[in-house]
Amino acid sequence: MPAVEGIPLAEHEARRRKTLTALKSAVGIVLAGEHEPSGAEVFRPHPHFEYLTGVIDEPGAMLVLDPTNPVKSRRVMLFLSPLDRERERWDGYRPEITGALREHLGITAIFRTSMMPRMLNAAVGRSRRMATLHAPALYTQRVSPDLRILRMVAERLPGTVIDDCSEVLASMRAAKSRNEIALIQRAVDITARGFESMMRTVRPDQSEFEVQETIEHAYKSHGARGVAFQTIVGGGRNSTVLHYVANDQTLTDGDLVCVDSGAVFGGYAADVTRTVPVSGTFSQRQRKIYELVLKAETAAIKAVRPGITLAELDDIARGVIDGSGYGDYFIHSIGHHLGLETHDVTPDHPLKAGAVITIEPGIYLPDEALGVRIEDDVLVTPSGAKNLSAKIPKTVAAVEQAMKCR
Repeated sequence: MPAVEGIPLAEHEARRRKTLTALKSAVGIVLAGEHEPSGAEVFRPHPHFEYLTGVIDEPGAMLVLDPTNPVKSRRVMLFLSPLDRERERWDGYRPEITGALREHLGITAIFRTSMMPRMLNAAVGRSRRMATLHAPALYTQRVSPDLRILRMVAERLPGTVIDDCSEVLASMRAAKSRNEIALIQRAVDITARGFESMMRTVRPDQSEFEVQETIEHAYKSHGARGVAFQTIVGGGRNSTVLHYVANDQTLTDGDLVCVDSGAVFGGYAADVTRTVPVSGTFSQRQRKIYELVLKAETAAIKAVRPGITLAELDDIARGVIDGSGYGDYFIHSIGHHLGLETHDVTPDHPLKAGAVITIEPGIYLPDEALGVRIEDDVLVTPSGAKNLSAKIPKTVAAVEQAMKCR
């Protein structure tokens, strides 16, 4: 049962303690989620569960946080699905609950999920308070998985109150620890190797998919197990489509190609965009738009500091683009938090030191088949900001120089 690479047990334990304190007397649940039945994709637990436990390969697992439990070791209880040896011959063997497993995970109270109803009822019956920790769902969606369970418990224990603590883990995850920052930086450094390979090989008549394969092969060759999201490679008019993922067209001499991609390392994501000329040299028109986007990005990065909001950073970048008459062609917001998810939880609060965000202005001109986006991963420091992806060529001169050795 592997845990998140690079995050020590003590850090997971500290996160759980902080969550217990925030819950006060309320009982909270965090669910790992279920594996997709077909097995077509590798299981990834809910990021809240991964954040609190480090457990990444136990579909169906649940963490119960019970701050008032008189048995201190049972204030944190991990419930794992029952063993099924016949199924495990297909999917992989799972460990028994032993002292070795408890030591490996840093959690003393580990049980099978068959014990969960009785123990959850006992916890809630004592406190008469419960709290949601998963994010609330839209009314068009199913309710969050923890709220669904808590409602069923409340129906059976009259007088029970359900509080909303969904901001607790979102706020905690928004400010990264030193270990998390190191993992994100490693993911970014691997991503830089992919972009280096891309700039050395991209050429006219190459397919967008070949560019994708080049960049993703470099990730795996340098230690990544996968990508943070589906790589976007959009040439020509496709560069103006924000989430273009078909990657099935041929690159044309004279066009730009927008590449948005990121590696994952230790569960943490990178997310970088560079827009480069297929020919290796920007045309005058391309250069004008490119340098305007770069100016907007530079202004926003320069303004990053604790206390500022993403909305304020958006205003700064948008002001540069609006002032040049291209405001209608900047069709998305300036960025998002980055971490265990590419679009990591983004509480509506001013940025704190330790936050890692993307800054990604763009201008998209479909009628000219010309789209430019430039995106970097930026750490909020106590005194300002550090661009984690600064080594990836970005100025016109640097991009053209990087492409000369093709």
